[in-house]
This record gives sequence, C-alpha cells and structure tokens, in this order.
Amino acid sequence: MELIYLHTFREVALRKSFTRAAEELGYAQSSVTTQIQKLERVYGVQLFERFGKGLRLTSAGEELLKLAVQMLDLYQESKEKLSRQAGGTLSIGTIDSLASYYLPPLIQQIRQSYPDLTIRLQPDRETVLIHKVKEGEIDIGLILESQPSDPALQWHTIKEEPLLLIASPHHPLSAAGEVELGHLEGMEWIMAEDSCNYRIMLEKVLRTNGIPYRIGLELGNPEAIKRCIRAGAGISLLPRMVVEEEISRGTLIELPFKHPDIRLDLRMVTHPKKWMSRPLLEFIELMKGMG
Repeated sequence: MELIYLHTFREVALRKSFTRAAEELGYAQSSVTTQIQKLERVYGVQLFERFGKGLRLTSAGEELLKLAVQMLDLYQESKEKLSRQAGGTLSIGTIDSLASYYLPPLIQQIRQSYPDLTIRLQPDRETVLIHKVKEGEIDIGLILESQPSDPALQWHTIKEEPLLLIASPHHPLSAAGEVELGHLEGMEWIMAEDSCNYRIMLEKVLRTNGIPYRIGLELGNPEAIKRCIRAGAGISLLPRMVVEEEISRGTLIELPFKHPDIRLDLRMVTHPKKWMSRPLLEFIELMKGMG
C-alpha cells in the first residue's frame, strides 16, 4: 500500500469532499475515489459516509486518520533527515484577525528562508483549532486566549494583545475623558460572532455588572465590523492589531476604556508529541521573538 493513498485519504478527510481534495492534489476525482476504495479494501472497512450533502468520517475512518497523520509525519521526518529537504508543508491554524493582520509578514519571512515550503493557513474558531492541534490535523495553532484551555497541549505566550473599545470620531462617547462601565449602558454594539472569545468576555463583564446593551449588528469579519463602525453610531471591541491602521489615520478612535477582566494573550499551541520540521521550528522561534 502506497503512502500516497494515505495522503489522499487525509486530504479528503480534512476537506470533507472528494472534489475539493482532487482540486487540491491536482488529481481527477475518479483517481481520488479509486484510491479511497483501495484503502477500504485493504482495511476491510468503510472510511466515509454521506451526511446530508456532505461527507464525514466513519468511526473507522477517524481512527485511521489519527494513524495516517502520524505515518505521514514520520515519512516527512525521514525525508528531511536523509536528504536535508527544506520543503514540505507547514499547516497553521489561526483566527481571522491573526491571519489577516499579524501573520502575513511572518509567513513572508519564513518563505524567504524556505522557498519550497508550502504554507497552509487554516482560519477557524478557537475551539476547533485546539481540537485540530490535538488530533494532529495542523502543525501549530495561534489564538487569542485569556488562559490555556487544554493542559494536555503545549502553550507558549507570545505577548498580550490589547483589546480596544472603538467608535467613529463622531460618536457621543468620543468626548469622554474616561469611559466607565456605566457609560456603556444602552449603547449599540457591533459584535463579532457569538463564538468569538473576546465577545464572550465582554458580554460576561456587561452582564455581571448589570449593564444593559443592544446588539445592532453581528458580523463574522473584522473588516465588516470596522466599516459599520465608521458608517454608524455603534461601538465595538476589537484587538489592537485589527484597528491600529484606522486609528492612526483618524477614521476610527480608541475610547479610553480599560477593564481588568477584558484582556487576551496571543498564544501558540502545539502537540507535545508532534514531530517538528526545521521550517516549523524556525517559525516557532520567529513567533517567540515577536514577544
């Protein structure tokens, strides 16, 4: 049985689609289907099942995926050790704001050192990313968390990422010398999606202190939030990296607000048993140097 079948199986499992896996691998869809069928005959189990319009792993498929990731990692390790290969793939899981505003210069730097390296950036929710690190589906996770949420994984704090209360320059609170919790009573908020950890943190503080608030819009994209703030009367809480350019231009302002229970750290999370390629180790060192 060739390792290429396991590689194809992993791509189908990650993308939950024969078609998307074929596009990523540059195969005909029929070739992907044939490889999966050969794997199923070798193991004598069904690896995938239809779920609505999508595709999901069977319990046997889930077990094979864990082993396939380890086997493919070991194969990559052997190639690098024997041929000093600096190519391969670096898979980074992160949230949208880090993918858009923090990682691009770091990715460019690592690409200069390893021009043959393929970098796969996978934005998702924090809980999903932690699960993917734990299952070996991604090499490294970069998230904003107040504290490590899974002690079985390895965590490294890069730096604190300030959370800023932002508004348009014409907002009524723009003239306040200092914004207290009481000033936020009844304000209209432009919120990130409800799974966003800094939104969860903010709402907990507001509810704990009995501050009524109104959500005018709920958006999953930081750029959309900023545009709505510039155009309307709402306020929002966003990481500084997301808004520092607009603040420097004066199109948005930071309201003078601080609260001890509203803070996040930029954290790097890896699996303790994950094999570390040279590009991954160098990327980790780049991250640590940003603290």
